[in-house]
Parts: sequence; structure tokens; C-alpha cells
Amino acid sequence: MNVNELCISIGQSLPPLFECSPAPQEGVRVRTPLLYPDGGVVDVFVLERGYGYTVTDFGDALGWLGLQSVSKRRSPKQQSLAQDVCQTLRIELVQEQLVLRNVLNHALAESVLRVAQAAVRVSDLWFTLRSQSLQTTADEVEEWLREKQINYERAVQRQGRSMHTWTVDFETYANRTSLVFLLSTGARGAARRLTEHVLSGCMDLNHLKATQQGLYFISLFDDTEDVWREEDFNLVNEQSEIARWSHSDELERLLRAA
Repeated sequence: MNVNELCISIGQSLPPLFECSPAPQEGVRVRTPLLYPDGGVVDVFVLERGYGYTVTDFGDALGWLGLQSVSKRRSPKQQSLAQDVCQTLRIELVQEQLVLRNVLNHALAESVLRVAQAAVRVSDLWFTLRSQSLQTTADEVEEWLREKQINYERAVQRQGRSMHTWTVDFETYANRTSLVFLLSTGARGAARRLTEHVLSGCMDLNHLKATQQGLYFISLFDDTEDVWREEDFNLVNEQSEIARWSHSDELERLLRAA
């Protein structure tokens, strides 16, 4: 069956909102009415392979999910949730692609629907991970530190001048030692309270700089959430250096500064 015949065959088995056309390189592209969370259209591709067909998203779903995170790799939790989606829909995860192989002609329409549904469910993991903003961001920062081979401790406790014990998200050891305070919230109303809390911590722990030469404070804002105002950055900037998680190269420069 040539590409045009395959396209007609698939189109006749799917609702009118599914649009079939020859793919740019090979096979057929099925443009579905399903959408990714940002409004992008879910495309599914059908390729002839031997005596059957392969139905795949060509890695679009996991690629989309990866773009929502600064980390270059998915966390173990993300990977596990994606595997659960595939297992539920009986989809293979092959080299970052959602795939159904050895599909017969009469099952093409149902297979296209399953792969499209899997793509949507995988992309919807973004909502699950977004609702766990602080823990997820801390995990991503930890993965990023490991990737960059920067030594660190997580959730370190330091006693302030007031005798209050503060939990600092990360203490890193590169060319210098840095105490990194992570500011992450999905609620605009909580942003100022979190900023004031970090400011208080920096002020109370400032005495450590006198006893530990080369110690620096860094306030790391998770700016993937649009909750921060310019005055929040200015407030903590009085006591610490500022880094934005969306610009991790700048964070690396600060951590490695001599």
C-alpha cells in the first residue's frame, strides 16, 4: 500500500477531526484534535514496517515534557509515571518514543487513538509535577548539581545568631562554599512571605561569614512560576547573591566563582 492509499485508509476509519497527510520523510502523519497543555497539536505517525505498521509519536510527548524542566534528564519519578502511562495503554517506550509495533491494517485507527491518548497523558504529568513545585525543583537542582559534578549537601542545618536553627536547602563546595536558599512556590500570595523568611535566615546566619572565609549566600528563585515581583529580588539581594533557575548557567558561574 502506497502512502496515499494508506492515508485514505486511515482517514476513513477515524472521525473527521483527524487529518491524515503524507509525512515529511516517510509514512503518514495523523494530525489529531488532541492538544498538549500549551495548545500544541498532538501528531501521530504511521510507518509501514514489513508485514505490519509502526505507530509512533516520534518522541514529541516526552520531548515536550522535558522542555518544561531546566534539568536535562527526567527525574526517576517522572520516568516511573511515564512508564505507568505506557503500561496502562499497552504502549512501548522505545528510545524516548511512544510506540506500537506490528500493527495490522484493521487496527490502525485504534492504535493511532491509543498513541495519541498516551501522548496527552504523558504531557499531563506536567500538572502533577507542577503541584509539587518545591520538592520537584529541589530534586531537579540536586540532579543538576550531580550533572555538573559540584559537591553538595542537602537540607543542612546552621544555627543563627539568635540561636534559631535554620535549614538551608543546599550547601555547595566548588571554588568556594555557598549556602543556597531555594525559593519556590506556585502561589503569588506566599511569595513575599517566603522572600522575607529567606531574608531573615540570611541576616541571622550572616555571622558565619566572619568565621568561615569564602562563604557566600545565594538565593535561588524558581522563576518557572510567574509569582515573583521585582521587589522580591531586591529584598534578598541586600543579603545574598541572586540566581534564577531558568538561567542555570548563571547559577553555575556563581557556585564556581573564585
